[in-house]
Amino acid sequence: MIAHLRGRLLSKHPNQAIVEAGGVGYDVTISVPTFSDLPVTGAEVALHIHTHVREDAIALFGFLRPEEKQLFERLIQVSGIGPKLAITILSGMPAAEMISTIRGGNVARLIRIPGIGKKTAERMVLELRDKLTDFGAEPAVPSASPIEEDVLSALMNLGYQRPAVEKALATAAKASGGESSFDALFREALNALSR
Repeated sequence: MIAHLRGRLLSKHPNQAIVEAGGVGYDVTISVPTFSDLPVTGAEVALHIHTHVREDAIALFGFLRPEEKQLFERLIQVSGIGPKLAITILSGMPAAEMISTIRGGNVARLIRIPGIGKKTAERMVLELRDKLTDFGAEPAVPSASPIEEDVLSALMNLGYQRPAVEKALATAAKASGGESSFDALFREALNALSR
């Protein structure tokens, strides 16, 4: 089994890197965060590798950080999640956020990742919640209500930045005095952003 690969980076794409080691070019499937952190083509790179063996193929999955590899290996233990879906999941959310989301039981946040349906997200939470305690991330605080999520999305679609919208939404929630209709919360948040 190949567990670590060091060599020259021949090419890189958002889901693939080709690393030459000892005159052999290895095709390695990678996540988007790994792609973003890779050095320039031609530079030396070291990847932590998970070797996945099937009847008809041997596939290499590479990670710059060992924590990301460990999370990948935990994800593929979940029923219904194979290596390619696990890479998609890791591409859809930073590893630390993924851990806190799973430990916090935030199914709504997980189903926003392409390829993850409600049942898969629920299985991830059920099967991994207690297995991620050694990763060190704190459980996520309860997320915003569905109405607050809708207001957040609507304001971001209008071009506002997420941190500003979250701050305005917190202000609006206090100002609305518990009134939780979309319209009231949207107006209050928009007013807070306009100040």
